[in-house]
Amino acid sequence: MTRIPRHPREATERTRPSIAVAAATSALARAGVGPARTEAELLVAYVLGVSRGALAVADPLTPEQRDRLAELVERRTRHEPLQHLLGSAAFRYLELAVGPGVFVPRPETELLAGWGIERARQVGAGRTGADLAGNGPLVVDLCSGSGAIALSVAEEVPGARVVAVERAAPALDWLRRNAAERAGAGDRPIEVVAGDVADPELLSGYAGRVDVLLCNPPYVPDGTPVPPDVAGHDPADAVFGGPDGLAVIRLVLDRAARLLRPGGVFGVEHDDTHGTAVPDLLRADGRFVEIEDHPDLVGRPRFATARRADVHR
Repeated sequence: MTRIPRHPREATERTRPSIAVAAATSALARAGVGPARTEAELLVAYVLGVSRGALAVADPLTPEQRDRLAELVERRTRHEPLQHLLGSAAFRYLELAVGPGVFVPRPETELLAGWGIERARQVGAGRTGADLAGNGPLVVDLCSGSGAIALSVAEEVPGARVVAVERAAPALDWLRRNAAERAGAGDRPIEVVAGDVADPELLSGYAGRVDVLLCNPPYVPDGTPVPPDVAGHDPADAVFGGPDGLAVIRLVLDRAARLLRPGGVFGVEHDDTHGTAVPDLLRADGRFVEIEDHPDLVGRPRFATARRADVHR
């Protein structure tokens, strides 16, 4: 197990946070986990029950806390996701509970969520004078996982009616937990639906009514090597999307075309090799216009957007 040393002058066997951070940083760096310093600070802060910014003024670690930190650092060196160790993942302005059985939301997905939030706000602004509590934008999040996109919309667009759809039972448990916590914090409750995008009747009661539809589906082509943090911990059916990575996306495009109102908008995340393929699928479908692809934080193709044609077919 990783050893978190005591300072030799600490007669009480308590360890200053700076020393614990330095030891944890070294262990993580040796294991190729990073950014090592950032993760070490997050782990020490977690064990101490303080924010990362408060480490400089935090009390020393007790022997029990030092042992707990050593255990967590050891698990991280074996590539257990940091978010599983902390019990939560940051996403935009939220902290979401995550763990085994649910895909850990990634920073690049914040871009898709932000795009959808802006479009939902535009819908709301266009309905000035309406009772937005009952007539706000209707937003659907397919393949919702932990609820990161859906709950961000609910938190940042208070008038929105948000529906989150997830198929996998373990992920549904995390989604429902996060939805309940955000509702308890004062956000407008979202509707959680156990459903499969493969079902052509999914959300049939909302057909032709949805203003914004967003989705971060499984899209990595089968057999693609993925980091050990992903391979050993994220559910495979939330990562891999068939031989070309587009199997689920094809289904999602059809669900989007059926659910969106004329003029409604759609955004879907995709693999960085799909910057041409997904827009081509949207164009070939014939029910979408204003098709664009968008880069992620480092300039790689990451999500495609489109508007539902004004005439349904």
